Amino acid sequence: MRPLSRTGNYISTRIGRAIADYKLIEDKDKILVAVSGGKDSLTLLTLLNERKKWAPVKYELIAMHVETDFRCGGCVHTKVLKKFFKDLGVKYYFKKVKVLDKDKKTSCFWCSWNRRKALFLAADKFGCNKIAMGHHKDDIIETLLLNIFYHGEFAAMNPSQELFKGKLTIIRPLCYVEEENMRKFAKESGFPSQMCRCPNADTSKRRLMKNIVKRIEKDCEYVKTNVFRSVSRIKADYIKIKDEGR
Repeated sequence: MRPLSRTGNYISTRIGRAIADYKLIEDKDKILVAVSGGKDSLTLLTLLNERKKWAPVKYELIAMHVETDFRCGGCVHTKVLKKFFKDLGVKYYFKKVKVLDKDKKTSCFWCSWNRRKALFLAADKFGCNKIAMGHHKDDIIETLLLNIFYHGEFAAMNPSQELFKGKLTIIRPLCYVEEENMRKFAKESGFPSQMCRCPNADTSKRRLMKNIVKRIEKDCEYVKTNVFRSVSRIKADYIKIKDEGR
């Protein structure tokens, strides 16, 4: 693998800070890395693999790609990902999952639920204690806004989330990294040009949140950081509004 670019080093530093802040990776961890084939998950796998060479703790990586029957036209073919994994020298696993109903339709919830179930089962199969997801800072911000606007809840993705009474932990090492950095790193690294992309990406509510943030960013350049930090800066004395019901 070629030396890391300036962008790659920047992202790796941010990953390191997240690992330290939230204790995301510890000695002897066995981590299943969820790889969709998009820029975010390929960046995550590449840099976690690179960090193994000099990290003070020893950990093992297994890349996993969940292939559903709901696919976009530019989806990365299995052989392309296999070559990518082999070039990195990481173990890998592929799993096919059906998410379409008899009318060839699905929902974001059902698709996500089935892909996560496949990851959980694979983690158990291979004895992994952690699953690394490629969610970044923008994803966390958009999820927070989605929950506020559409569910009336102040909730976001945690950098570290224990499941099944601590048997398994989901980690998000890219939580301090903005999407634009991954886009730049993917181009610099020559990642596969046919990236996996959700067919509903342009019409989803998440896209709406992304556009809202982009619009506000023109007036407040720190809007992403402000929203991200708000999760840990809740002033309880100023939040005493009761649920009015529906």
